[in-house]
Amino acid sequence: MNSETAHRFSAIIARMLTEQGFSDDVVEALLQFDAENFAYMRRVKKGDIPQSLMEELGAGIEPMQFLSLAAIIRIETGRGRPAAEPTVGLLAEEMQVDASRASRIAADLVDRGLVARAASQDDGRRSVLVPTAEGRALLEAFLRAKWQRTMRLFRDWPEEDVLAFARLLKRYNEGMRAQYPAAR
Repeated sequence: MNSETAHRFSAIIARMLTEQGFSDDVVEALLQFDAENFAYMRRVKKGDIPQSLMEELGAGIEPMQFLSLAAIIRIETGRGRPAAEPTVGLLAEEMQVDASRASRIAADLVDRGLVARAASQDDGRRSVLVPTAEGRALLEAFLRAKWQRTMRLFRDWPEEDVLAFARLLKRYNEGMRAQYPAAR
């Protein structure tokens, strides 16, 4: 999108917000928020954050591989979803990829020793993905490195700003869930 088109879209949105009764300061703040949120989401989708941490840890894996390992652990523990035995099908669902891609990623994680295949406790004919000790250690190292950076990020913020940011981000996400319900 060229700058003329971007400016035109911003003007249209600003006019819409103004017509809904938002002040000029709020309109400007919302437009700035939209631009910053877009930049953040782009970095997340590109995998910049996990890639940076994987490089710091010398893990030698791609962001999609790490995100898949983390997804397997989320499925297993029920973080953000009901706990279940991680299968390739659930991995595909969690990662929003097709089953064949999830199968290739799982095979790569098995080859790297981060995940093992095992028989389901519920149905011995079904294969489940089980993070190995090495896989769990990588996730733990990732979380430690992530929180080290997060602590550095917030270190100089006044306490009231951290508390307000956390409260407002939660409120924003609750509103986003209400406005954009998850697809079923």
